[in-house]
Amino acid sequence: MEFSTGLGRIRLPMAAAFIFGAMLTAQAQIIPPFSPAPGATAPDDEEAELAETAPDVNDADVLRGIDVDKLDWSQLAIDAGTLNDIIAAKKRAKATASNGLDWSTNANANGSSAVTVKQSVSPFWDTHIGADMTVTKEPTTMSELLAEKAANGGNLPQSSGSAWAAATAPGAGVVWDKTAVEARVDPGTEQSKLAASLTKSLPLSGDTSLTLQNGYSVNQQGTSALPGVGGHISRNYETDQSAKVTLTDTGTSITAGQTMSTNDDKWLRKVGAEQKLFDNVTVSGSVGETSQGAVNKSLTAGFKKSW
Repeated sequence: MEFSTGLGRIRLPMAAAFIFGAMLTAQAQIIPPFSPAPGATAPDDEEAELAETAPDVNDADVLRGIDVDKLDWSQLAIDAGTLNDIIAAKKRAKATASNGLDWSTNANANGSSAVTVKQSVSPFWDTHIGADMTVTKEPTTMSELLAEKAANGGNLPQSSGSAWAAATAPGAGVVWDKTAVEARVDPGTEQSKLAASLTKSLPLSGDTSLTLQNGYSVNQQGTSALPGVGGHISRNYETDQSAKVTLTDTGTSITAGQTMSTNDDKWLRKVGAEQKLFDNVTVSGSVGETSQGAVNKSLTAGFKKSW
């Protein structure tokens, strides 16, 4: 094959002519740039798919009532270490709230109120401190003043209170299970008490248990010093022993014990029983000896509920 140009004739081999023709044919078969690739979704199919996934006007609005502009999106940008710090801080706050002051108030028949406040000091030995107070209401009128005097033997009831501290510690192996120590001071009456008790519990059967307890206490009573007369302090030492059998299925408990103090100088025996009638209601009775020789009998019913 020959091509004629201004410079003369150029002879093109037959192989080169064949390659040139193949290139022209391939160029004609190139896919247009705006044609969809094989297997691709057509525009109509894409619009149909978007219409299916788009939210409907009848769908519930999950952001109703929420101001999106006020959301703190930075809370989501935390790592594992920060999350652990947040959890630990919440636990500390909960522990602080539970270890705060615990107040309780009960109204008395004479118009006064019995107020008890306590606070946990250490969870290691279950140590608490607190105060028991009797708060009287001041009369506002003359009729209230006369009525309160008449109800209290001609005297107005006075507010009083005592401070205390109590701790519970574990026992010593098989000897006893629990040790409890309590100290109480009443500045108004100049009385103080230091007591300790040792407790041992023994299961007798599946629903019956026996609890043995030994208690020891020192009671101190002081008198105020008067002009020319010094104050006097007296102490009374007391010990008590008791055994309590509890029947879990019936809610019945029977107690037998004895007490001796330096003031009485002899053992005073006592027997008692308690029966749970239904939720929060119990009936108890006891019969005990006194230092004067008479028999002391009592029968009480109680209702207790905490919330």
